[in-house]
Amino acid sequence: MNIEKRRFDSLIIGAGGAGLRASLALSQSEARVAVVSKVFPTRSHTVAAQGGVNAALGNVTEDSWHWHMYDTVKGSDYLGDQDAIEYMCRTAPKVVVELEHYGVPFSRMDNGKIYQRPFGGQSRNFGGAQASRTCAAADRTGHAILHTLYQQNIQAKTHFFDEYFAIDLIKDDEGAILGAVVLNIATGEPLIIEAKTTLLATGGAGQIFRTTTNAHINTGDGMAMALRAGAPLQDMEFFQFHPTGIAGKGMLITEGARGEGGYLVNCDGERFMERYAPNAKDLASRDVVSRAIAIEVRDGRGCGPDKDHVMLKLDHLGEAVIKKRLPGIRDSCLTFKNLDPVSTPIPVYPTAHYTMGGIPTNRYGEVVVPERHGPEEPMIGLYAAGESACVSVHGGNRLGGNSLLDILVFGRASGHKVTDYLKENRHHRPLAQDSVDQAFERLLRWDKKGEGENVYDLKAELKKTMEEHCGVFRREDELAAGFEKVCVLEERLQDAVLSDHSKVFNTARIEAMELENLMDVALATVKSALERQESRGAHSRIDYPERDDKSWLKHSLYFKEGKTLDFKPVTLKPLSVETFPPKPRVY
Repeated sequence: MNIEKRRFDSLIIGAGGAGLRASLALSQSEARVAVVSKVFPTRSHTVAAQGGVNAALGNVTEDSWHWHMYDTVKGSDYLGDQDAIEYMCRTAPKVVVELEHYGVPFSRMDNGKIYQRPFGGQSRNFGGAQASRTCAAADRTGHAILHTLYQQNIQAKTHFFDEYFAIDLIKDDEGAILGAVVLNIATGEPLIIEAKTTLLATGGAGQIFRTTTNAHINTGDGMAMALRAGAPLQDMEFFQFHPTGIAGKGMLITEGARGEGGYLVNCDGERFMERYAPNAKDLASRDVVSRAIAIEVRDGRGCGPDKDHVMLKLDHLGEAVIKKRLPGIRDSCLTFKNLDPVSTPIPVYPTAHYTMGGIPTNRYGEVVVPERHGPEEPMIGLYAAGESACVSVHGGNRLGGNSLLDILVFGRASGHKVTDYLKENRHHRPLAQDSVDQAFERLLRWDKKGEGENVYDLKAELKKTMEEHCGVFRREDELAAGFEKVCVLEERLQDAVLSDHSKVFNTARIEAMELENLMDVALATVKSALERQESRGAHSRIDYPERDDKSWLKHSLYFKEGKTLDFKPVTLKPLSVETFPPKPRVY
């Protein structure tokens, strides 16, 4: 089979904020960079980020990166690695100023400085008064950042492979990653991209759940490729449910709506968050607010005919504020619910939103694979950044505004680290044909004809199973049943076929391979949740309601081979300041 081959210094899979920030750093250093994206880059999921990016600029209220670090450690329920968190929070102001100079059209205050809004889990002076730390471009911050980074990459002459799907990584006998086999979605033609380094920046995996804020492209492709290459996935039990998705739909209503002064009410018109978080109230951490909403509904205080949601009130803010600060939210409500938040409360309920776990990396973006009960070693030539990676700066629960910061800080850091690697490794390793053939088997497997189950039915069943067995509240019997069901679905997928094979488009084959990726990620998620016998951050066990630092202050590592788990310690020592020791987490 005569397959076209292309060679680059670095291959980046994924064209969201992390991938584009890394590619920009590399292209500006004159490396030959290829960016593969299964959608046009400005349609990557970063475009959907609404509220803003955190940085201790102090434009609205006095602020400090050290306070930002404290809030992030506390928000992580003390599972975040404090060296990586310090690095992220210290770098944040520099990253935002860089964005400003690249041309991101941030909202401005009357004095010309970048507008910063309050967000959940933020404080001044280590848990004091509410901080205003989230730098915003109205409620379309991700859109503004992604378009700006794409334009900068065009200027830097980054080479884009738009609408190509990454089938699998290529590696040699020593485990070094040599690039990937990708598929041209339009033509169905495969392509081998050889590279000295490969960065996975493919985003999250919200499509394992039925109701999610995530786009259809968020299928955990990079995480599954890393699993097949021998890396584990870290902390996959910690999946964030955003408290305010449009009820029954899942579309995101940004935390910025509450930052601007919106608040939640139950069927009695009560501002119930005052009972769950007396100080922070509606701006408590996301896991706290999500559980509060779920409890209100469970206890019969939900709204609507079925009492299955609560209401988010913005009408008191006035039309001018909503049009200026939350125009995208207003458009979403008009489009998907035919209501105007200027005059009508928004029905909301928690919805699957963000993968806190992912491919384990150090703060330079290198993928690190621990030997079982041994030291960590970077995988040669493999890097990861953004939501597909786990540094870990989010630990058990991510603070709003830290996701855009994560992709920018560690996309930038990985780009710089790859640049250093390329200076010392100027030649390509020999291509490993066995690894290429193995990648092609994934593609050829979906060319078979015959009888079998439909891929789309299996996908719907997977999403329903995960939502019912691994949601906001979890219990051992439900998790065990969910794990067994997903294992059975994985087996059934081996015999599945694409419907009406003679008329199948390339997109059908891609959706089948995406489902294979989702199966791997779902298994990692539910298995990790089953094993962790405590409640921490977004992982809330009804049967183990307390956080257990003595037994579970550690990261989980899920390995594809044998579907087994291992663990490693949390890094509690920061780079230059004193440790924030675990303590009760209240808002």
